[in-house]
Amino acid sequence: MIGNPEINDGSNRSLAAELDCIVVSVGYRRAPETRFPGALDDCYASLVWLYAEAERLGIDRSRIAIGGESAGGGHAVALALLARKRGNIQICLQLLDSPMLDDRTGSSAEPHPHCGEFVWTPNSNRFGWRSLLGAEPGGPEVPVEAVPARAADLTGLPPAFITVGALDLFLEEDMEYARRLIRAGVPTTVIARNAPRVPGSSLRPILDAVRCC
Repeated sequence: MIGNPEINDGSNRSLAAELDCIVVSVGYRRAPETRFPGALDDCYASLVWLYAEAERLGIDRSRIAIGGESAGGGHAVALALLARKRGNIQICLQLLDSPMLDDRTGSSAEPHPHCGEFVWTPNSNRFGWRSLLGAEPGGPEVPVEAVPARAADLTGLPPAFITVGALDLFLEEDMEYARRLIRAGVPTTVIARNAPRVPGSSLRPILDAVRCC
């Protein structure tokens, strides 16, 4: 699949400059060449490295946030779940832009009458999840750890800031994730954008969210 750490280099540099912080972009292995749990293992290894090297890098261990866009956002949520399970690293914030969270979107879930007609379609989503899982998405045999939306319990996860487009295929799954977080007592902000996403357009609310971390 597409993607590399350099894609968001401009916005990452702006974020680092505005907040005087360090941004680490993970070059995790991508599907279909590497299936689950390869990317999650890479993200967790990077988090462990960052935590271990925090003093040398001048990082406050109590203010480590994680985030991502689209599939990267899904990996970030999976990472938050894994970090909670292992209990050795605290994360202060989930920063998520249109995260890809549910393999059932575009497969076994009822289709949305308006969302997913542009750019990333239900067919694209089935291909993406099939590439990650190495199996057909939407079925009962899909491993829960691979799909954040299938996690039964969201209590104890870090606070979340979520943005998603109003016509994005991921709209309903992202709103449902936000609802479940709130239900679990996790401080959560969600913004549904009515306009198409413009690079850097969501940077201001992101900066405000990170400042509260």
